[in-house]
Amino acid sequence: MLPRMASSSFLLLAILLALASWQGMASDPSPLQDFCVADMHSPVLVNGFACLNPMDVNADHFFKAAMLDTPRKTNKVGSNVTLINVMQISGLNTLGISIARIDYAPLGQNPPHTHPRATEIITVLEGTLYVGFVTSNPDNKFFSKVLNKGDVFVFPVGLIHFQFNPNPYKPAVAIAALSSQNPGAITIANAVFGSKPPISDDVLAKAFQVEKGTIDWLQAQFWENNHY
Repeated sequence: MLPRMASSSFLLLAILLALASWQGMASDPSPLQDFCVADMHSPVLVNGFACLNPMDVNADHFFKAAMLDTPRKTNKVGSNVTLINVMQISGLNTLGISIARIDYAPLGQNPPHTHPRATEIITVLEGTLYVGFVTSNPDNKFFSKVLNKGDVFVFPVGLIHFQFNPNPYKPAVAIAALSSQNPGAITIANAVFGSKPPISDDVLAKAFQVEKGTIDWLQAQFWENNHY
């Protein structure tokens, strides 16, 4: 009898640990109520935002007018990311999702970057995109694909990825969904060469195996942010 009880207890413990591990791996915590509209003025510091009183919630907390209708002017990297996350729609708090429109100029790109808290799925609305991502160390395997209108591609959470419009004459447009209310974005070049204060050129010269003068030149450039 005792061995059977011990075995059952061990099985129950294993199941609880597995469930806890699964929850820990999720991009955002699962909601414990229908919604938790973000209270942007609450002094309470939590992982995300404190909840607004449900009695004060209305449909406008889940709505944003015409955010994706009009493309914004692209910048010198040739792309513009218009993100709608919990900062634009407070009703997204705890729901684990956000969306972005990306406009690409001819030969424009959304340069190599990563989302530390989200997987991304992208679909091409207009034009053609060359996309890809690189796996983690030690393999650093590169996966890439040319996407046409209507095609869909997935970028796994945390991996470096990019999109490039190879057409020199026509722009492209894509919509991306991300598995976090606040996915974050780290553009690799901006983070490495445009950090404030700058990373030591001794460190970067050693890391990239180039002369310090090359690093100094790169750090002197203006690293434009294309995420809005």
